[in-house]
Amino acid sequence: MSAPIKAPVGAPFARIMGIGSYRPSRVITNEDICQTIDSSDEWIRERSGIIERRWAEPDENVVTMGAAAAQKALAGAGITADQIDTIIVATCTHPYQTPSAASEIADLMGVPTAAAMDVSAACAGFAYGLAMAQDMVRGGSAGHVLLIGAEKLSEWTDKHDRSTAFIFADGAGAVIVGPSDSPAISPVVWGGDGAQLQAINMTQNWIEFRDNGYDAFPAISMNGQQVFRWAVSEMARVCRESLDRAGITADQLDAFIPHQANNRITDALIRALDLPAHVPVARDIITTGNTSAASIPLAMDRMLEAGQIPHGGNALLVGFGAGLVFASQVVKIP
Repeated sequence: MSAPIKAPVGAPFARIMGIGSYRPSRVITNEDICQTIDSSDEWIRERSGIIERRWAEPDENVVTMGAAAAQKALAGAGITADQIDTIIVATCTHPYQTPSAASEIADLMGVPTAAAMDVSAACAGFAYGLAMAQDMVRGGSAGHVLLIGAEKLSEWTDKHDRSTAFIFADGAGAVIVGPSDSPAISPVVWGGDGAQLQAINMTQNWIEFRDNGYDAFPAISMNGQQVFRWAVSEMARVCRESLDRAGITADQLDAFIPHQANNRITDALIRALDLPAHVPVARDIITTGNTSAASIPLAMDRMLEAGQIPHGGNALLVGFGAGLVFASQVVKIP
């Protein structure tokens, strides 16, 4: 008879211990965007809510921005880098498949032997990573997980595409997920609709005629109306299911932090959820743009800094994007 395998021992629950963010200093206004597309500040505000966004400098990337956000998250959690067992980076704009951005960040932070991996779930990436981090802590495979959402979408945006040029931006947000004696991250509600793969995608060999010849570079393409319809109809259902799994109601929320895709989508979700007026809602997109996997932690950190949500409050998170994929959970704000 073979010997039994020892059962893993993890924490009873997991929680977010600290949050950090990094926003590039370079501000790109709607007027700047309109230099390369036929549009206006008024049209962009009406369609998306965006007034300005941040773009990284040439020497900034997913790794450097992610590491900067991670250092702030560590300080907020009150732990040191050598206490990190695992690093997860949610991103779709790290410029190559391997090695991972997480491995580079591990080396930058002085923990090169930490388990490290990237997660590709586009704008739902942070919520996907949060579900994985919670399971690792509770399952005993990690004591503390550094979860980062980081994007440099400006490098993957066709500045001449009127449907996408004004939307995407750069930045990074990070959290430390560690042990907890009480529930602080609800069970995840996640899934997708692979039949709608073409709604949002990145093409590797994008070519279009320009005045000075041909350009070839990767770029995002999106069917905005298709994504809008899907997000409004499906994400309301997902949010309601997430609240049910957390065992709370909308009026017991202290914040609603959806992926910062479009203010019109956020408004539609607020109506569909019948969200009470006293619940603050993330509107980071207005001055930050759509930062994909970075948008939820960036918005969360900004709301904390502004005193919009209390420590220990309940926040409903929902991420959704290319795939089409989604993930949602309720968390206790550290």
